[in-house]
Amino acid sequence: MSFFQSLAAAFKGEAVTPRAPLGRSFISPWIAAADWRGEPSRPEFSRGPSNYAAAAREAYLRNPVAQRAVRIVAEGVGSAPVRASHPELLALVSETSAGQPLLETLAAHLMLHGNAFVQVLRDAEGIPVELFALRPERVTVIPDAAGWPAAFAYKVGEKTMRIDAVDDLGRANLIHVRHFHPSDDHYGAGCLEAAEEAVAIHNAAARWNRSLLENAARPSGALVYDPGEPGAALTADQFERIKSELSAAYSGMGNAGRPMLLEGGLRWQALALTPADMDFATLKAAAARDIALAFGVPPMLLGIPGDNTYANYREANRALWRLTLLPVAGKILSALAEGLRPWFAGASLIVDFDRVPALGEDRERLWAQVTAADFLTGEEKRALLGIEQVQA
Repeated sequence: MSFFQSLAAAFKGEAVTPRAPLGRSFISPWIAAADWRGEPSRPEFSRGPSNYAAAAREAYLRNPVAQRAVRIVAEGVGSAPVRASHPELLALVSETSAGQPLLETLAAHLMLHGNAFVQVLRDAEGIPVELFALRPERVTVIPDAAGWPAAFAYKVGEKTMRIDAVDDLGRANLIHVRHFHPSDDHYGAGCLEAAEEAVAIHNAAARWNRSLLENAARPSGALVYDPGEPGAALTADQFERIKSELSAAYSGMGNAGRPMLLEGGLRWQALALTPADMDFATLKAAAARDIALAFGVPPMLLGIPGDNTYANYREANRALWRLTLLPVAGKILSALAEGLRPWFAGASLIVDFDRVPALGEDRERLWAQVTAADFLTGEEKRALLGIEQVQA
């Protein structure tokens, strides 16, 4: 803590007791190398060091289940009705960040990376005029001697910008929102990190289906050499010639159904997959449910077949709001309100439950119960419903 920060804390009556030291984590957990089982000859089934860019590309850009899950959560948080203690604070949070809704961007960063960084941009008088969401994979925490975050480094290509955590008056220059990580003091654990294996399985199953489709959706059969003499076999040249002719003239979607002309001594043995061999379809559906579980989205809302956990979509939508959207929105809004409190005294940002359509029945029931409570005063009823007190 600098001299000015200590002076400001003493002036506000805050404690200046030294903080306990933290572990000095210089890198995001996404940078750590992770081994993964794969075939060296099949690059699509093998991966090198785990990193956020590759994981986000495989999940958000190439996996429909993961992308839809992230978009449901991010767009839900971005569309949530917000109630603020100051009109200026609400206008600041409601602005876009680089053309994208701020809350939606922060929710997507939290779900994918586990961390969301918001730079507080100020005018010449030091008043916040914009909240800019930084890409989390470009931000590195710079700790002080005790391990506490003192600054942040934002790196784009060869350019690096240092952003101090707070200014000399103790006001935040950057707001860090993160999920809990059990073994890291500086970075949060994202949902994508837990869903990465399920995403890999789901993508591998999709590639397997595509390969089967390109080969008539099943292994067509096998050429069997039947010369009538025991111990006879094809020569190497004959084997390679027949193999190349089959690959060029009879494999792929364009050659499906083409009649095959066989030479003497060759016969065609048709093959088919057994139900046990087709079990990869069940594996793909299980991987899709794991992805939905990691991101906190009911599988029914993602169109995953064979899942009847919820009686109807209304119950699934209500569970989505109660278990996922409201906690994520509350975490983001609380962090923003805390970071902006030096400029907005008593700043608070909360979701207006009465304006959430999915929670209409729950709020209606609560209103009826509070209204029927004759032993409560009018002010107590307003407090239970989260309504501001009437000023005398």
